[in-house]
Formats: sequence, C-alpha cells, structure tokens
Amino acid sequence: MLIGLTGRNASGKSTIVAWFSEKGLRTVSCSDSIRAWLAKQDIEQTRDALIEGGRELRRQGGPGILAELLLKSLDGEDAVIDSIRTPGEVEALRQRSDFTLIEVVSNMEARWQRSQKRARAGDPLDRVTFERQEKAEEIAKDDAGQALNATAELADIVLNNSGSIEELNNNLDELFIILNMT
Repeated sequence: MLIGLTGRNASGKSTIVAWFSEKGLRTVSCSDSIRAWLAKQDIEQTRDALIEGGRELRRQGGPGILAELLLKSLDGEDAVIDSIRTPGEVEALRQRSDFTLIEVVSNMEARWQRSQKRARAGDPLDRVTFERQEKAEEIAKDDAGQALNATAELADIVLNNSGSIEELNNNLDELFIILNMT
C-alpha cells in the first residue's frame, strides 16, 4: 500500500501521516529529498528554501524527481508520502499499482487557526502572508514549480478535514478498511 497526500498548508496532512504511521506504514515526504539537498548545500531549511530547493531539483531532474527518489528508497514498502505538490510526482508514484492519492481539504479559517497553533518555523505570522503563500503554490509557472490545483485534480480520494480530530480519525478508520480491500 502506497498512500500519497496532497493539500494546502495546514490542512492536516501531518496529522494523517502520523495516523498511518500508527497503522504500521513507513512515513516519508517529498520534502525529504529537498532537505537532504539543502543540507549538502549548507542552506538553512526554511519554507522558502524548501520551495526553491524543490524547484531546483525539478529543474535538474524533471518534474517527478522527488517522487522518483522516494520510490527508490522505499523499495516496495508500504508507506504514506506527505507533501506531493506536482502532477509529475503523482505520475512517478503511479508506477506502483498500489498507489492512492488523497487530497486533504480544509476550509481557510481552520487551516489558518491550525497554522497559528502549531507555530512551525517558516509559518506566516499574519493571515495576508498565509493567503499569499497559498496563492503562489496553486499554479506552477513552469514544470519546476508547485502546482497544488493540478495535483489535487489527480486525487483518487478527497478527504475533508474541516471538523474535529475525532471526525478525522473516524473517516481515516473507514478509509483504511476500504484501502485494505482494494
């Protein structure tokens, strides 16, 4: 089983990754390859550096490079992949017949509140910046950029995470049963 997650900032992807991890799936992120590249370049791993690092790796290796690198490291293992942000990554992951892409959706207010509560390094401190960053990630200017809208269109399943953690966990329990049956 290979599960991929896409979605907007603070939609709950990390919470879902942790849930799948508790079910025994290995957890990886398309950002892992970027972080390794940044470390080799001795660049601080800020949100902006991760975005630009991803663009640079895609320029060098093509639009699916981050996913291709993950597939090699997984070697057929069951896993959940966080931070899928381009159609090229989806295309690369579809090499595995057991791949399912889940788009995690949540309303803007819930995501803004989560972003403020988690206070991750690089998260915007004001809502205007939060919304501006999101807009910049929607449509890629070229094959190297993030394209959340186009990636979301490729989702096999849309999971709404605008409610409580209990609702999310119930939805994930149901989803896990379905995924194990296919």
